Amino acid sequence: MARKYDLTLPVFLTLLPLLLFFTLFLVYPLLYIFKESFWINNRFDLTYFKLIVTDANIRGMVINSFKIGAMVTVATTFLSLPLAYFLTRYRFPGRNIMQGIILIPMIMPPFVGAIGMRQFFGQFGSVNTLLTRIGLIDFSEPIDWFGSGFWGVVMLSTLHLYPIMYLNVVAALANIDPSLEEAAENMGASRFKLFRTITLPLMLPGYFAGAILVFIWAFTDLGTPLIFDYNEVIAVRIFRQVTEANVNPMGYALVVLIVVLTALSFYLSKRWTGRRHYEMIGRGHVGSRETDANRTMCAVIYLFVGGVVFIAILPHISVILIALTPDASQWRLSILPKSYTLSHFWTVFTHDDTWSSIKNSLLYSVCSTTVALIVGIVISYLLTRKRLPFSNLLDAIAMLPLALPGVALAFGYLGSFADTTLLLRYMPEGVVAAIDPRKNPTLLLIISYSVRRLPYMLRSIYAGLQQTSITYEEASQNLGANPAKTLYKITLPLIMANIIAGSILVFSFSMLEVSDSLILAMKDQYNPITKAIWSLSQRPVGGDYVASALGVVGMLILITCLVVAGRSLGGKLGEIFRI
Repeated sequence: MARKYDLTLPVFLTLLPLLLFFTLFLVYPLLYIFKESFWINNRFDLTYFKLIVTDANIRGMVINSFKIGAMVTVATTFLSLPLAYFLTRYRFPGRNIMQGIILIPMIMPPFVGAIGMRQFFGQFGSVNTLLTRIGLIDFSEPIDWFGSGFWGVVMLSTLHLYPIMYLNVVAALANIDPSLEEAAENMGASRFKLFRTITLPLMLPGYFAGAILVFIWAFTDLGTPLIFDYNEVIAVRIFRQVTEANVNPMGYALVVLIVVLTALSFYLSKRWTGRRHYEMIGRGHVGSRETDANRTMCAVIYLFVGGVVFIAILPHISVILIALTPDASQWRLSILPKSYTLSHFWTVFTHDDTWSSIKNSLLYSVCSTTVALIVGIVISYLLTRKRLPFSNLLDAIAMLPLALPGVALAFGYLGSFADTTLLLRYMPEGVVAAIDPRKNPTLLLIISYSVRRLPYMLRSIYAGLQQTSITYEEASQNLGANPAKTLYKITLPLIMANIIAGSILVFSFSMLEVSDSLILAMKDQYNPITKAIWSLSQRPVGGDYVASALGVVGMLILITCLVVAGRSLGGKLGEIFRI
């Protein structure tokens, strides 16, 4: 019997704006990038891809980016697996507090923390000064902790991204049938063998979902290498090509390269896990499998989790201390600043460049959250309440930005919405001025933020609709309410917690978005917080101090947002980070 689809006129009229939105702001920029890469001087040309292969410098950048992605993925794995296991399988005093504290690194982009870590781990910074005073190293031979900047990028990226891996692993552990582990124990399996043969294989899909996200994020990260002045990665090379986007196709070729490499990594991960079967026949019971930790295990857990948390919050501590330091003379050859001041925060709220960046970020984030909310509600409603012939495709397109490098989409916007393109060439000057990022990036920053963070909103609302019985809506319509009124009066209030959580997450991550901000904000008056932080950090005198103060302000905003989101979503917070 043929399946009946809900392709009524109202559904079609709802789908049409969605299709136009994704076509214009997702498909078109990507197609434009590929066109500019392969179609040169009105003919198909692979010259720039040949250069990528033959140029030793570009090959080295690709290799370095892969090294960073791979090493960060491995490092986050070694941190996240024990954290997830300890915090989900053992009961001990303070567990709930620790579960919240280990998510602290998410409240600040790693490139902001890099400003502070340069002070802590510089050749004459706090760590080397401490080691000198206790006699472990000689003052004339300080340790070069970060070398050229490579290890600094790896460390900061690891400390920022391990919560994403942790949240995915926790979600995977929660879905494991406890009766399987109990059966293995009853048959004499040791705790290690139980983990290796039962727990680990069953949690692999969740682990790989987190691993591929971490790898793509670290592989295409732009801000952290820029702050460490580590230019030997592909994302920085693309950023350097921004000013030549319309005259030099090399930037587009490099974007195609990272899109293909990240897509290939994602495909291989999915294919590898897809070859294996991880299904569980049934669940013996729905309760979680937890045991009370004895004193020895409590000590191990406290030491491990405490050590991870301490290292993870070092970037935040260092940024706060720099923001409170009067000037360079007050923190030179000393472990901590010699004096403190709040003057840099006064500058943040009074100087035109910094105060305008806060207002700009608030404007961009509020508007992008509104766009993501509308699109997220519509897509989630169609996927859960209507039968569409291409529902899986719609879901995949909406979730695509989660696996798409931010630097790629931003570079695509920069080129495809320029006044020289066919799309804008014959448009009125007012329209061009509102869309071309070289003239005014406001619209594209709002759109790019909303597209990049739409998956968070979609997954949050989708989960709420799945858990809400459709009978309430059917009863409303039976009483004479039309679908729109039912949605407004019945459905949305029932999933309000999910809407609030998704909106807060989109808003907070938009406030501190890095790649889109650095590439699209090309004029100072339109700078969001992250672009202002980077610009300030490039000033030779005093810039780091005001940049750190601005970073602390952004950090406080994001803390507030994540706390509220956590209270709204609770244990389901990790589900929005799953592809």
